[in-house]
Amino acid sequence: MSGLAWDDGPVPVLRWRSAPEGVSVAFTSRQGGASHGPYASLNLGALTADEPGRVAENRHRAVSAAGGDPAQATMAWQVHGREVREVTDEPAGGRFLEPGAEPFARSDGLATSLPGRPMMLLTADCIPVAIARADGRRLAVLHAGWRGLEAGIVEAGAAAVGGEIAAAVGPGAGPCCYEVGDDVAARLQARFGADVVRERRADLWLCARRALEAAGATGVAVAGECSICNPDRYFSHRRDRGVTGRQGVVGVLDA
Repeated sequence: MSGLAWDDGPVPVLRWRSAPEGVSVAFTSRQGGASHGPYASLNLGALTADEPGRVAENRHRAVSAAGGDPAQATMAWQVHGREVREVTDEPAGGRFLEPGAEPFARSDGLATSLPGRPMMLLTADCIPVAIARADGRRLAVLHAGWRGLEAGIVEAGAAAVGGEIAAAVGPGAGPCCYEVGDDVAARLQARFGADVVRERRADLWLCARRALEAAGATGVAVAGECSICNPDRYFSHRRDRGVTGRQGVVGVLDA
């Protein structure tokens, strides 16, 4: 987990310690929130049966723990694609602290040059990725499942950031647990190499690393923590058969 380290405060977050200067990125766990039951405790997702007020509180806590202002935060309606949306100072759809009140624009990546504008994306087995320009002036966060990886979400994120880049791959379904069928295996192997699926288990971490390195990233930090086999730390859509919360990634350029 070189380049990443846990900050075990009231809201534990896995910080990208080796990020370029001026870039703050934190990957959340399921710990440190206000939700109960299958959504305990830091559920960030509104498309669940959790109470919207608790989701709002959890989002506030997560962005604050990452070093951002929750009132300035934005996110996306994720669709397992490759589109990366530019975050500007122009008004956009969605109400970050009013979960479910208004939909966000559809995309699986967010990129910005604006200081002080936190960006959040959610996962519950898919891989969260952060890409930063080496000079600390651009940042993108990505939601990357197998469909998004195959479609090129990493390459789109790297192109949106531009220039010399560094990257971090957060927690998600690991090669220990992520079983796939022959069709998915063949598609990932054709895209990223025969060794990314072994004994019917896909290594999305390796797929993401290879895509990042091919896009020019240096010093890719990989968390290497599996959401499926760590129930005390992470939500998992696959393990919990869909009745679960969402963790995520929060990224912000220093103001």
